[in-house]
Amino acid sequence: MSAPLSPPRFFAAAFTAAGLTLALIWVWVLAMPMAFLDREYPAWAVKIAMLHRCALAPVLVVGDSRAAADIMPARLPVAVSNLAIGGGETIEAYAALRRALACPRAPKLVVISLDPGHFMRPDLFWERSVRFGFVEGRDLAGLRRASARLGDPSLYALRNTDGVPARLRAWLYEVHFPSHYTANLVHGGVFLRLWRNRRVLARVRAAGGQYFFGTADRSDIVAEDAALGDFRALPILDFYFDRMLTLLARHHVAAVFLAMPVNRATGDAIAPALRRGFAAYLAGYAARYPGFHIVAPLFTAWPDRYFGDGFSHLNPRGAPRLTTRLAACLGQAPARMRCDLAWPARPGGTIAKAATQPPGSAKPSATGPSLRPGAGDIVLASGGRAAMTAHAGR
Repeated sequence: MSAPLSPPRFFAAAFTAAGLTLALIWVWVLAMPMAFLDREYPAWAVKIAMLHRCALAPVLVVGDSRAAADIMPARLPVAVSNLAIGGGETIEAYAALRRALACPRAPKLVVISLDPGHFMRPDLFWERSVRFGFVEGRDLAGLRRASARLGDPSLYALRNTDGVPARLRAWLYEVHFPSHYTANLVHGGVFLRLWRNRRVLARVRAAGGQYFFGTADRSDIVAEDAALGDFRALPILDFYFDRMLTLLARHHVAAVFLAMPVNRATGDAIAPALRRGFAAYLAGYAARYPGFHIVAPLFTAWPDRYFGDGFSHLNPRGAPRLTTRLAACLGQAPARMRCDLAWPARPGGTIAKAATQPPGSAKPSATGPSLRPGAGDIVLASGGRAAMTAHAGR
């Protein structure tokens, strides 16, 4: 019979076992996120891989979940990469474009699509953008500095209720410390989501980054846009919007702002003050940046039958219609681009300039870069459609 361990040896053995267990879990978290993270993660992984490999089309889409669901690159006549993500804000759009513009071949056009709420309040920054690895360590360091300089900790300190200092929390996320993934590991059965997530990954990759959220036959639920009052951009989100446009201007890349439609119930409930304030805000930036253009009405309502959930995400019947409308205008030079997203469509398939550009945003009609696919461009195959139902929250 072996002698009992002395207290020092017992504690040494216990700490060693705990350390080895933590190390094994940590390695699993780093190596196999596809095995346990939720069903939206594969879509993010596709976009992260696009950026990492510089496997990007000449036209990039950045923005929030409405753009991620509504714009279908596989149905467009020009090569497009959809980098929009659920809960995307200006900081995520900036982070994506910073990496894209570091690639050997710069994009010819960037389509920005963000609803007003993603200028006004944080969304899923830590739960999705940081946890999934879309926002990198250098982005978090930049956010910390900008937040301190602006006196706006609303994003950096968002939902930090566990007493962990914000800077330490950022580091723990950056190194993928296992404690931040406990719920995912438990609910995902450690490895049971692997095969489903791989199927989703393949579908989203084939769809050029597009993926669906709600897929119901209709939705008349009023989205959160209707709860927004006067438009006031958060200082930190305004900072990253300005920084993004500055970056694009420095690289001589044109950008257009394209607002996605909402369902009729939401459109009828949006406050006039929000409409006016958002239009004035974007018009100010269009006046400051000659390469930034507003190319469609900022508030458009479509019939409820084309929406699949209560967040005004287009369903598999609505997204192809939106993409068809977009295809009619994407070949135009950015300064002259006019996209008809009105319902019903207007005769001729275009809209009047006055309807798309708020006062003060008019600019000369200089000829922009050609968006027709050329030699060496990445042309995505036609057909193929992601039919994924991800979490309803943006």
